Amino acid sequence: MSASLVLVVVMAVMYAAGVYVMLERSLTRVLIGFLLVGNATNLLIFIMSGRPGSAPIVTGTASDEAMADPVPQVLMLTAIVINFGITALLLALIYRSWWLAQLGDEGDIVTDEHAEETTELTEETFRSSTEDEEAIQAALDASEHEDEAEGAQAP
Repeated sequence: MSASLVLVVVMAVMYAAGVYVMLERSLTRVLIGFLLVGNATNLLIFIMSGRPGSAPIVTGTASDEAMADPVPQVLMLTAIVINFGITALLLALIYRSWWLAQLGDEGDIVTDEHAEETTELTEETFRSSTEDEEAIQAALDASEHEDEAEGAQAP
């Protein structure tokens, strides 16, 4: 099968535009560029897949020569799923970036109004690491004493 020149030109333009747009600083433009490159890749796989044929299901009625190759179809489906996953990730990054930009200079920092409430909460809620280590050691000692007591009662 000879590839259509129009499809090859469209694919090349999509790759070029996608790479050019991805080189910008804006995350939205990176997303648009990634979508263009992903669709150009699907078009490349479609162009290189070969001639059309019958469905690749062996029923005993079609010869092997008339069947289409299923591997390019599987590659296109895989590329679509990967493109969707990366798009979702980039959309989440864009939303988080927008959210932080809306907060301004303070970002995720807690203001002074809430600082007193949070310090009281953390002092009551959290223990130091030395207290945790002492509690773990006490539990280990207690389990050793229980094992010794069970061992003495067993004979």
